[in-house]
Amino acid sequence: MSIQLFMVYFASVFLISATPGPNMLLAFQYGLNYGVKRTLWTLAGLSLGLFILLLSTLLGIDVISRESPWLLEIVKAVGASYLVYLGVTTWRDADNNSSLMQDAKEVSAAAEALDRSYPDARSLSSAAVIMAPSNIKLFRAGVWVSLSNPKAILFFAAFFPKFINFSAPLWPQYILLTVGLFMSETIWQMIYMMGGKKLAGWLEVGHRLAWLNRICGVIFIVIAAALLTDVIKGFMA
Repeated sequence: MSIQLFMVYFASVFLISATPGPNMLLAFQYGLNYGVKRTLWTLAGLSLGLFILLLSTLLGIDVISRESPWLLEIVKAVGASYLVYLGVTTWRDADNNSSLMQDAKEVSAAAEALDRSYPDARSLSSAAVIMAPSNIKLFRAGVWVSLSNPKAILFFAAFFPKFINFSAPLWPQYILLTVGLFMSETIWQMIYMMGGKKLAGWLEVGHRLAWLNRICGVIFIVIAAALLTDVIKGFMA
């Protein structure tokens, strides 16, 4: 792969990664609700899920899409179902947690104080403890959302082959494609995550946080509906 082709590829994936898909929305929402430090677990999960999708594509997703399209449709349907679940729970949590912002700030402050061994760390309210998931759950949420990302499925299946020279050694090209993708995804995930935390003060006014969570929930469900529509069209074709 020439340097010119790699630059075209990187510029393309950088712009695509900037779009607010499920991965970026999750980084934004969790950065706001749980703080930057704890959301790093979610970013690690997003990266693992992205790597699994990438490796699967390089080893056989393209074959599955050509030889067993029904299996690919099942994978899409499962991913869409999880996005529906995530959208519903996000909307429900927005309705049931009127003090979400204060709880999130307490969780973030307590985590930072514990890491720095502050003796006067603030204790969490019971509501904050209930709403704060464990690091494993944050990590697992990132993995599942990344795996259920329809943008990633379409991207890996259709976009990558355009930048692969199949007459040249493949694995060096795979490594370059992987590095470029992870660089762009990580940059935008960090931007979304830190942006979520900095917006906390603005979102304290009125019910802006609740409405943000509702909007995120709706977007997740809309993406799931679009994916399910593709699945139905695939089975009807």
